[in-house]
Amino acid sequence: MLEIKPLSRLDATARAPGSKSYTQRAMIIAALAEGESRLRDVLVSEDTELLAAALRALGASLRIDGQDMIVAGTAGRIKRPSRPIHLGNNGTALRLLAGTVSLGEGPFVLTGDRRLCERPLKPLLEALAALGVKSDTDGGLGYPPVTIAGGSLKGGKVILRDIESSQYVSSLLIAAPFAGADTTVVLEGEIPSLPYVALTTETMEAFGAGVLSNGCGRYAVKSSQRYRGRDCRIEGDATSASYFFLAAALVKGRVRVDNINPRTRQGDIGFLEILERLGCEVRRGENHVEVRGRELPGGEMSFDLGAMPDLVPTLAVLCAVRPGRSLIRNVAHLRLKECDRLVALVTELRRTGIDAQELPDGISIAGGKPRGAAIETYNDHRIAMSFAILGLAVPGMKITGENCVGKSFPGFWTELDGLYGNEPGHGKD
Repeated sequence: MLEIKPLSRLDATARAPGSKSYTQRAMIIAALAEGESRLRDVLVSEDTELLAAALRALGASLRIDGQDMIVAGTAGRIKRPSRPIHLGNNGTALRLLAGTVSLGEGPFVLTGDRRLCERPLKPLLEALAALGVKSDTDGGLGYPPVTIAGGSLKGGKVILRDIESSQYVSSLLIAAPFAGADTTVVLEGEIPSLPYVALTTETMEAFGAGVLSNGCGRYAVKSSQRYRGRDCRIEGDATSASYFFLAAALVKGRVRVDNINPRTRQGDIGFLEILERLGCEVRRGENHVEVRGRELPGGEMSFDLGAMPDLVPTLAVLCAVRPGRSLIRNVAHLRLKECDRLVALVTELRRTGIDAQELPDGISIAGGKPRGAAIETYNDHRIAMSFAILGLAVPGMKITGENCVGKSFPGFWTELDGLYGNEPGHGKD
């Protein structure tokens, strides 16, 4: 258990790690590419190490060289591993690899820990079936472990309607250049986290495969395109940076976060606009962002976080100290993350004395003065990091299972220590 010491003042600089979303997409596409790629400033974390092991099992070569990753691609010729591919609780890797392994001669078995096997795949498997790929799950219920036959991605048109993850779209698009015919993906209804599809198409194009989009939920990929190895730099992670932006807002201090592009296509950079709405001063540099906290406005406010659901824990913690009622909406799919984040947030906010209620599509928070508490993290990195930052402003905050931050941000506790300057940092009980 880790106790967080409050800060009396804050004037510091932190550095964002490489983007997990960009890193994982670039790793998979580089593994499918012809030739060798150098991915600079990659994120090395639990999730990316699980993905690296999976890609090695599929025939790619990946190694770390300082801050970079060297990937020798397979030119789309996927090898069948001798055993199931175990992905821990890496939901992104599970979904993106479902499309990738369809390119090889299977069967391929994708599985993971208990929580991963509770995360749905059925809409993606149905879409792959429409493109000619056979798959099977235990009892046909659409949950991992999933067995994918592979070797039969024929292309065509597929419609995804009211899906719970944009990663289904990314999975289809990444595999589409190798299909037997052109592929068109059409989106209808509610699609959460849509900015992540833009990250996918941007990465595909960087490796030489074009995606045509009309901007209205229609994506077309020509067959017979090939990815080519290249040298590329991974942007800093906007989600990881948000915790330090949150620190400035909570402590009413100043934090500069380096290695973050304020013009990134990562949807979570939109948190800066929320902070401005809440009275913070935001200064955007070439590759850094500085946030200065101010008094938070009161009254009832509503926030639609459908495009940036990973920011819900971050914003929820800020709303806990904002006077007035806050409604965080359009994030029902958070029930399918590393834990049921809506239930977890309501439970832990109540543990700190804050009135929080679960809504059908989000949470309601009556802000006030939180008290210190021992926070259960549910092995969820985002719960751990958000409440740790709350501890900078609220005495007595303790984080259980603090090592779960290794899933996306292994250096988090070191960066947090750097916020203290000459003050003593956090310490273990």
